[in-house]
Amino acid sequence: MERFPPTPMSDLVDEPCRYDLGESTSPPLRLGSLLTPGLLDDLAIGYGTTPGSPALRTVVAKDLGVDADEVLLTPGGVAGMFLLAMVTCEAGDHAVVATPCFPPAVSVLNSLRASVSTVPLSFDAGYRLDVPAVVAAVRPTTRLVSVASPQNPSGVRLAARDLADLVAGVAAVAPDAVVLVDETYRDGAYDGVPAPSAASLGPSVVTCSSLSKAYGAPGLRVGWLTATAPALYERLRRAKFTTLITGSGVDELLALEVLRQRDSVLGSRREALGFALATLTSWVSEVPSLELLRPDAGALCCLRLRPEVSVSRFYAALAARDVRVGRGSWFFESDRVFRLGFGHLPPDVFGEALERLGSAVNAAS
Repeated sequence: MERFPPTPMSDLVDEPCRYDLGESTSPPLRLGSLLTPGLLDDLAIGYGTTPGSPALRTVVAKDLGVDADEVLLTPGGVAGMFLLAMVTCEAGDHAVVATPCFPPAVSVLNSLRASVSTVPLSFDAGYRLDVPAVVAAVRPTTRLVSVASPQNPSGVRLAARDLADLVAGVAAVAPDAVVLVDETYRDGAYDGVPAPSAASLGPSVVTCSSLSKAYGAPGLRVGWLTATAPALYERLRRAKFTTLITGSGVDELLALEVLRQRDSVLGSRREALGFALATLTSWVSEVPSLELLRPDAGALCCLRLRPEVSVSRFYAALAARDVRVGRGSWFFESDRVFRLGFGHLPPDVFGEALERLGSAVNAAS
């Protein structure tokens, strides 16, 4: 088995598509709107520290309700996932992942030859967390349990009570297990009030996030892990040093500027997402062959083709119309479900993309 087998999701960054409804970022942040005169003039382009910029960690920690020395900066959220998998799981170790999910949540564990049990959540149940089912998959030897809130690909936020029950349930069965909560889309709340972070739920909980999605800044490659257990944090820090040494000081300085301008950055994106989601909701109401699962946060959602639509003809019709969506199979779900990103395209192009998507649905019905 290849350690890193081919993944069609890489097309999102490697293969241009005119009407790309597969991407899940908010409107892209422009560097010119971020820079202030002289911001980079005195920055020495040398090594930073393994934990990352103290100023940036302090800002992140304040928002999440933890201490700065419990935040480890990483080059994007996916690198944080990789570091956590490396320090918790060896070949043969057991992990549990709730699906549908961000593909690396599973593929990173597979690359380490871990034994992964996936627990499918249900579109019909609104992808709400099935705590008893996830806990039932946990073994006394389980090392890692992975969930996301809001989820990728659905944008559905997990209830605080469910997260707390999950942490307690996992601890009762596998006291040494770590619970990862991916919070990458958390700051994309439509009302401007993100749900409380899971970072302070206990020493067994690790969270990850980044500036890639809600802030529209995936090119900065800045994310973070939180770990409130000192021994686990130190293992993660050593893993980061061994694989990456430090992050980019330029990226971290720009990331700090993004968070200093957080209200305006998120505010403009929240307005754009609200308009796009309203446009999408209105459009779906006129397409009876589609079901929309309304998201709680982020620039993404799930739609499902009704039974009268041929799945194979639908995706062929999309390709013929230069439209891309995120197939359900990317996320360990049926291809009758697909992820649609509504924040990446300009409004006029988004409208054209929806028209073409509707044409593909009709052609496959």
